[in-house]
Amino acid sequence: MSSDSFSRVGVAGLVAGAAATAFVGPALSRSAPSPAGAAPAFRGTSQSTASGVSFGTAALGTATLAAVATSARKQRTSRTAKVVRQQAPPSTAVAERKTEDLTGALPDCPGTIWNAEDIDIKKLPPVKQTAPLIIDAAELGDELKKGTEKQWVAAQKDKIMAQLQDHGAIWFRNFETTKQPDGFREFYEALQLNPCLDPIHTSGLRAMEEKKHAVYEAVNKPSLAGHFVGLHNESTFVKTATYGAFVCFKQASEGGGEFLIADGAKILEDMDPAVLERIYTNKVRISVSNLDLNFLGSLPDGMRESASDFFQDLIFKVVAPKFDMDLEMVYGADQSNPYRLQAIEHAQSPINKHPVTGQPVWFCNLHNHSRYLRDRRPCTVPEVGMTDVYSGDLSAIPYDDVRHINEVCEKNIQVMAMKEGDVVLLDNYRVLHGRNTFKGDRKHAVTWFESCGEPLANNQKQKPDDFMNELINKTLV
Repeated sequence: MSSDSFSRVGVAGLVAGAAATAFVGPALSRSAPSPAGAAPAFRGTSQSTASGVSFGTAALGTATLAAVATSARKQRTSRTAKVVRQQAPPSTAVAERKTEDLTGALPDCPGTIWNAEDIDIKKLPPVKQTAPLIIDAAELGDELKKGTEKQWVAAQKDKIMAQLQDHGAIWFRNFETTKQPDGFREFYEALQLNPCLDPIHTSGLRAMEEKKHAVYEAVNKPSLAGHFVGLHNESTFVKTATYGAFVCFKQASEGGGEFLIADGAKILEDMDPAVLERIYTNKVRISVSNLDLNFLGSLPDGMRESASDFFQDLIFKVVAPKFDMDLEMVYGADQSNPYRLQAIEHAQSPINKHPVTGQPVWFCNLHNHSRYLRDRRPCTVPEVGMTDVYSGDLSAIPYDDVRHINEVCEKNIQVMAMKEGDVVLLDNYRVLHGRNTFKGDRKHAVTWFESCGEPLANNQKQKPDDFMNELINKTLV
């Protein structure tokens, strides 16, 4: 998969560009996923109309989630994983957690859990409930008057996490304490969510603005305001956050910047079976950056091949380890330039089964990373950060199929005009997310989580360094 906001809107490309700056010469212009226009090309008209509060009854097994996340790390190099079924735990009180400074203390993002083999496209199970469920503090009335918002959330923890599994995303509206980072942290700790690093933390795509609370900025930079962030999971083939919580600290001052989500199970359900069968059989490969080494063409014949091999190997050894993304460096894959070196993930399935429920879901960042689609909507990513999606054999995915996938994704987009203090909690294996373009100043943020319940053991040692994140955010942005 891929990641950027949360999907990786060319994040690896940004760092690859940084390496190119050091070793090849071209200057790097940082880019990353960013907002999208309120009405970009190919945008569907579907908008979120859900309202009110609907509480489920099943409690989510936090021990099961911890086991799933632990399994994720063990399965990091495996293409399949055993489906773990949940069991409702006995009702227990939520233990108080000591607030501490999380700077430098976050564990790495857990490994992606793959269970993508032998999915019967013709017999997909029905989608009973979809995203988002809305919980509005203004409609809770006396329930909230019995204590603080934190106490209410803590008391409802099992119910909320069960609802999250049923719907894929929950929109918490009109809560007061989540308008500031410390209150937002109280919110996610009341749910016993354990924060972790972004899947592509080392890329520098998102700066961690509130390190003590594990809060990343959600691509609010003015230079990226005109860039549409398409639908994606916060995922690569190697790493995937289990949950994410997006919070609005400040709406865009001049409009736009709406948060977008779409249910991966519904996307799968609505897709043409023939298109789905083709892309599932052929698999996908995602290109995360372009490095145009055109100077190689001017070298003498005897030097050109050896120089090409040298830079291919150099970039791979220097850049790829910083991403842990299962990358291959390939020349000329897009047929536009024989000296364009692309960092491309290996073949992966566009469909995955949810690691807890076993529900097949669209688990693919094509809507965000397809160059064909990016070229037809607001995009401010420089060439080095332009992404693309190919078939597993690196051939082009038929444009008719790309257009159909886009139409289905757009049909399922829920547009969420979050207000100050609003939080969207999402299941990152079930729901894709994105963002509209905006104008003015905007401050949205996100925290990623490895698990729910007791923190995973022995994960503190599995941390990548902050070198590239600090370099890009301090010197190149």
